[in-house]
Amino acid sequence: MLDAVAVTRALGAAGCVAADEEAVELIRRAHDDDELERMLARRLTGEPLAWVTGGVSFCGLDVIVEPGVYVPRWQSEPLALMAARLLPPAGVGVDLCTGAGAIAMVMQSAHPDARIVATEIDSVAASCARLNGLVVYEGHLDEPLPAELESQVDVITGVLPYVPNDALHFLPRDVQRFEAPRALDGGEGGVELISAVVRTGPRWSKRGGWLLLEVGGEQVIGVTAMLAASGYRDVDVLEDEDGDPRGICGRLDR
Repeated sequence: MLDAVAVTRALGAAGCVAADEEAVELIRRAHDDDELERMLARRLTGEPLAWVTGGVSFCGLDVIVEPGVYVPRWQSEPLALMAARLLPPAGVGVDLCTGAGAIAMVMQSAHPDARIVATEIDSVAASCARLNGLVVYEGHLDEPLPAELESQVDVITGVLPYVPNDALHFLPRDVQRFEAPRALDGGEGGVELISAVVRTGPRWSKRGGWLLLEVGGEQVIGVTAMLAASGYRDVDVLEDEDGDPRGICGRLDR
């Protein structure tokens, strides 16, 4: 029979940084000892904890995360909370590349009367986001959005793939082994998808509407210039709890 001490020791020996916290989560989610053993065995292979337990907490919300779906990171929470603050109570929010739908869920939870929609190219992730209560259009970036949303959106968000393709090999081994490259690979310089969204954002944003994108710290200067060229003003950098640049936002001024 496994107890918290044994589970923590096993996780720690496998290199899990927050072994005690993960042990608590595994024990909380397991229905019996047999299930706990199976879940622990999966986690010890490096499989993401959220896939093993079936979900993750994000901004205080329980997000269903099915195996194969990009796991929402805590570093994205400031972007989600900023999006919720900027969204009018009955406004329109769009979350691109939604994955499990965590950021869209934060906007919807903060503003139940708002219209929140999401896009996702991966069918497994799209189904997962629907399990989380979201309206999801399947397709690439903004392409599947209905034309009726043109010039109507108050807030557009996106945690797009932004790891430079020549830096993917620097990611943690477990990330490389389990998570889909399509959810991580941002192409040359990591900004291929980001630049595409900055270019098309003005089609969907109303004047004064906001675009919020997750970026790497080394991409801030370049993405700031992209936003300015597309008519976005009041550009600001979002930082995570460690004080590291994690996102960027701008307001459409044309």
